[in-house]
Amino acid sequence: MPIFPTQYSVLAAAALTAHVAEHYALPLTTGRLLLHGVSDTYRLDSPATPYILKVYRAAHRSEAEIRGEVELLRHLQAGGSRVAPPLPDRHGHYLQRFEAAEGPRFGVLFAFAPGQNVFDLSDAQIRATAHEMARLHQRTAGLALTHPRPVYDAARTIEQPLQQLAPVFAAQGYPEGHAWLVATAARTEAQLAALAPASFSTGYCHFDFLPKNFHFDTHDQPTFFDFDFAGTGYLAYDVMTFFAHYFLHTLTRRIPAAEAAQARQLFVAAYREIRPLTDAELAAIPALGFRWWLFFLAYAAEHFEDWSNSFFSPRYVRERVGLIRQWVEVEGGMRE
Repeated sequence: MPIFPTQYSVLAAAALTAHVAEHYALPLTTGRLLLHGVSDTYRLDSPATPYILKVYRAAHRSEAEIRGEVELLRHLQAGGSRVAPPLPDRHGHYLQRFEAAEGPRFGVLFAFAPGQNVFDLSDAQIRATAHEMARLHQRTAGLALTHPRPVYDAARTIEQPLQQLAPVFAAQGYPEGHAWLVATAARTEAQLAALAPASFSTGYCHFDFLPKNFHFDTHDQPTFFDFDFAGTGYLAYDVMTFFAHYFLHTLTRRIPAAEAAQARQLFVAAYREIRPLTDAELAAIPALGFRWWLFFLAYAAEHFEDWSNSFFSPRYVRERVGLIRQWVEVEGGMRE
């Protein structure tokens, strides 16, 4: 009997552990699924160290794009960046092919980033993160990979998301929410254009530079991971996403606004100790943030079925628009 058509399977952790143990000649003991989401992430343990196996979803990343992520991380590792690198198997291959129910899926084994997540960063951790981000940007500015990665231009972050979201908002009976996004996009894009963005530094940015995606070791040194959304665009996107952490931290009243502002100032000063960050690029953060929030809202809508993101509901959409509205008001000073 043929396999019934499948969109997004979950591969068995035990079978993946056995596969990796054989192909990488590793003494693995256990393996478990950590996250079933944008892709599937597994933790595989050995007596000496853990590893991370990511199994990509075909609807999310093509084989060529995965190879681009591997290529980028190998370039960063060779340059001395503190990243969790991809690991080759005993034949030198970085991609593992799995014949899943929906068709071929590809997996990559990564070194485990030492340490743990920290969401309330100390001054030392903020400085170390800024220094390491700046060094990473030094190595990606002007870089051209041989394999494709996403391009975060206006088409991908403004035009396409607004088109994708229009029928979603209409179906949910919330056309005024979409109308607000369209109007705000026009205003923020005008703000960005006035800052002469052609002069901004460009290269490969992480694009999801939140504390959930790096660990700190016992010496307060970060290691970055999860470059799943890495692509070309303004390098200031990474500064913006780090700032978004403090926006959310303030919004949820975890820290006072004054403390968040001080943390941002410390970050910018430390970043500038390594590489330039212009006042215009900082002024662009509200507009870049609007693009970022809009992109991920459209991504959640587009991948609703494959991602099985049950949080995506009419209530979520309205709350997310409210959050974006607060970002625009607080960060961009665009109060209505």
